[in-house]
Amino acid sequence: MKRVQCILVVAIMCALCSVSPAGDGNRPNVLFIAIDDLNHWVGHLGVHPQTETPNIDHLAAIGVSFSKAYCTAPACNPSRASLMSGQRPSSTGCYLNEQNWRPGIREDKMLNTQFSRAGYRVYGAGKIYHGGYGHGGEWTDYYVGKGGNLKLHPSAKDDGVGGIKFGPLANSDEEMPDYGVVSYGLEKLRENSDRPFFLAIGLVKPHMPFSVPKKWFDKFPLEGIQLPPHRADDLDDVPPAGVRMARPEGDHAQMVKSGRWKEAVQAYLATIAFCDAQVGRLLDGLEQSAYRDNTIICLWSDHGWSLGEKSHWRKFALWEEPTRTVFAWRVPGVTPAGEICQRPVDFSSIYPTLCSLAGLPLPAHLDGRDITVLLKNPQAAWDAPAITTHGFQNHAVRTEGWRYIRYANGDEELYHNAVDPHEYTNLAGIVEHTARKNELAQWLPKSDAPNLPGKGEGSGAGKARSKKAKTR
Repeated sequence: MKRVQCILVVAIMCALCSVSPAGDGNRPNVLFIAIDDLNHWVGHLGVHPQTETPNIDHLAAIGVSFSKAYCTAPACNPSRASLMSGQRPSSTGCYLNEQNWRPGIREDKMLNTQFSRAGYRVYGAGKIYHGGYGHGGEWTDYYVGKGGNLKLHPSAKDDGVGGIKFGPLANSDEEMPDYGVVSYGLEKLRENSDRPFFLAIGLVKPHMPFSVPKKWFDKFPLEGIQLPPHRADDLDDVPPAGVRMARPEGDHAQMVKSGRWKEAVQAYLATIAFCDAQVGRLLDGLEQSAYRDNTIICLWSDHGWSLGEKSHWRKFALWEEPTRTVFAWRVPGVTPAGEICQRPVDFSSIYPTLCSLAGLPLPAHLDGRDITVLLKNPQAAWDAPAITTHGFQNHAVRTEGWRYIRYANGDEELYHNAVDPHEYTNLAGIVEHTARKNELAQWLPKSDAPNLPGKGEGSGAGKARSKKAKTR
């Protein structure tokens, strides 16, 4: 009898050991596409009539896209640290680009670490985390990319206006760093393995400089370029804290004086079109691979970008343009095709949603909500707003119809976006809207973590942290 029991125990142990670390072998793969500085200028959202994004639009047509998707922070470093950790800036103290996130966020909390420890092959390429602080967490392999020897085309006047850099390049697409990053991703899509993959591809464009091969500029003739909506008096009812973020005396004043506003918009449209072509290469590679029917696609950009709205340029503010961006999913067997969800979501949702879809446990530290219910039914009820933070104690709350901003000094803005989509009229000082402000204020973070150290002050800034990680 004891011999039989021993045989049974050994057989059970062998069976358990034969199970893949990724579970029963049916877990989905993940294609995780990160884009830098792409606002909501994508074709299917209809914000700028001249943008050309056929490949991102195709993803929206075969999956679910969100029309009200917002970053948790309108700057690369805090947005990416928040998204990859599943924690808001107010929980970690990482609010700005100059801060090292590592003292406030343990690397075992990162999204890629979660998938790695669940048995996934975890590959990364390009920009997933903010460059100055390395590619955090655990990776099976990481391709940092190669810098191109990029040169302005002879037709370029110069490299832009002040700090807003743009101009056509004399290079080919193949010489662009993003092209090589996508090529790495395509290699991984051709690999064979009995383990699922988490493949993170980080595209740098359309981040400044808005400089891509000249053929992309040629798609957008300068004489026909349309400027974004703008009112010269738009900051008149914005409180001092908001005006300081807008900095109208800086980039915008220089751009208007130069007379080259249309050139900058042309360059941004050209750079978006180049980015979209790289997304298309990835989507085509997945479609042609053995993984086409069991791979989740999640595409996002780290924040929006302003091109003169509210006399503001870049990100670094709490209005619609710097905070709203593109967000599209395709989940086999889950997402209907071609639906646009109008519910407001922010990117703290990505971590819990991917874990839920892949059957991974949800870590206790997560701040965000799983949006699987919206992926299944984009019209489902949803009671949570999107929340964005820029700097210590500066927050925006965005519902389907309203935006409320409260700054650290108590200054406020309130916009009824349902009837005022460009946020021209600040209603915060009108008494009859006090109840609305109070209702929205209930969603503000209940506490604000102190600022993390600035660049280089924390330990380990810029260093790879995984023993598995290697540079290709």
